[in-house]
Amino acid sequence: MCLIVFAWQVLPAVPLIAAANRDEFYQRATAPAGYWPEHPRIYAGRDLQAGGSWMGITRAEDGATAARFAAITNIRAPSEHREQAPSRGQLVADFLAGSMTPQEYVAQIRPRAADYNGFNLILSDGLSLIWYSNRGDADPRNGVALAPGVYGLSNALLDAPWPKVLKTKAQFASLLCLGAPDDAFFEMLSDTSPAPDMRLPETGVPLDVERMLSAVRIESPAYGTRTSTVVKLYADQRASLHEVLIH
Repeated sequence: MCLIVFAWQVLPAVPLIAAANRDEFYQRATAPAGYWPEHPRIYAGRDLQAGGSWMGITRAEDGATAARFAAITNIRAPSEHREQAPSRGQLVADFLAGSMTPQEYVAQIRPRAADYNGFNLILSDGLSLIWYSNRGDADPRNGVALAPGVYGLSNALLDAPWPKVLKTKAQFASLLCLGAPDDAFFEMLSDTSPAPDMRLPETGVPLDVERMLSAVRIESPAYGTRTSTVVKLYADQRASLHEVLIH
């Protein structure tokens, strides 16, 4: 994912709501969200190049097991990128396939987290939700259970004040207050307007690229928003993941 806003324990009936756009090169082979044959409880999209995922849930067959949720965004740092680093999408897949709590999983991956290019990982087992980044050690929220609230991530650390994060978080919070349907969240995710140059972050890419990447929904000849997704983990029913394919 390259933009995700989420509300944790804000609505009692829906402890977790997330709305997200996945941005990727169009040529990278991808499978749409569905059940995985080797892990029948996982419902997620799949990166066919490396085998991992950017976002997914598990669905309990009998309602006895809480749903799991995982999502990842990359941290944009071109000067630090290593071609031989392991796939970050596997971190999502491994959490969904396992039974560890978010805290246990973070403790397991932390010793080797530096092997990966920069990432933000969001994990929930329905009981707690954790944000963990291998670039976020200065943030006291890194790797611990998040307090109830509305949060946003793009390709920097949690709640970094990038224009599209600030804008989408505000719209997301308003839609939550209104009890809006999923269609309203997808409309929010379809905004293609770039941010003003004066508000753009500096992430090590040229200005025209920074401008293109500042939109909530990215459009360019070779790279852009591939999917929009709304996820809900309910207090008393099965989790849902609704995905709209764009490219």
